[in-house]
Amino acid sequence: MTRGLFRHEHPVIFGLIVLGAMAMVFWAGMALFVLRLVRPEAKELFNQGQGIGVVELKGAIMSPGQTLKELAAFREDKDIKAVVVRIDSPGGAVGAAQEIYQDIQRTAKVKPVVASMSSVAASGGYYAALGANEIFANPGTLTGSIGVIIQFANLEKLLDKVGYQPEVVKSGENKDLGSFARPMTPAEMALMQAVVDNVHEQFIKAVADNRHLALAVVRPLADGRVFTGSQAQEAGLIDHLGNFTSAVDEAMRLAGLKGKRPHLVYPQEKNFSLLSLLGGDRAQGAIDLLLPGPPTLMYQWRPTAQ
Repeated sequence: MTRGLFRHEHPVIFGLIVLGAMAMVFWAGMALFVLRLVRPEAKELFNQGQGIGVVELKGAIMSPGQTLKELAAFREDKDIKAVVVRIDSPGGAVGAAQEIYQDIQRTAKVKPVVASMSSVAASGGYYAALGANEIFANPGTLTGSIGVIIQFANLEKLLDKVGYQPEVVKSGENKDLGSFARPMTPAEMALMQAVVDNVHEQFIKAVADNRHLALAVVRPLADGRVFTGSQAQEAGLIDHLGNFTSAVDEAMRLAGLKGKRPHLVYPQEKNFSLLSLLGGDRAQGAIDLLLPGPPTLMYQWRPTAQ
């Protein structure tokens, strides 16, 4: 009765209160809508209070920047209780693979990280997985390829045909090592072999340290060969045979999550455009592989190039 009396005696005030309540509901809805546009998983995280981040490492590993950003974001997000790194890569540049490996290690010290291998997780792809707490692969996954390669083009005969003759001024005898205009000398070959051997030893040590294997056990496996997931498990190079779902289940277990499966959170592309697609890390990696450039040390399985 009092409420109805107030409505009739103070219609303006009552109208303002109703409009204010409607405005609050409207803006709360808009805020949630915008939040879901920026971060579609927000609703599920609000409901569940927990999530598992998924970082996808696909294709040639040449530019690690985007992957490092995604790992850092999940590492710092309190709503993310564990991370699954989904790998489908033949590897790539040594430095890029090592950077991603180190950041996966860094993340694994904060919250559980599980590596899940898809079709291929070889060389640098396998190196990156070593930073995780646990590694899963399918029985038929191609992995391993613990080795290093660097290639130099020798175009001397082609240049002779077109009449191209380079003139080189250098500060030291090895400054033009690997020149495409001439064959490498035995001394230059020995220098580069020493570099490759050193980087190969870094790979071997990373496998031994993270897989808790003796160096003498790893070295015979580190001749560049690939293994199936089943063979890799037998050799101690991975932990479990299983698919992506199995890796998510293990991430839940390591994080102490029980009951309903948590929401899988994928990094969201911001300000997407054709320009950003063409200028992204993965696009740059493809360009680095297709266009000639400085020779690069590679943790990469490239059977067609050997």
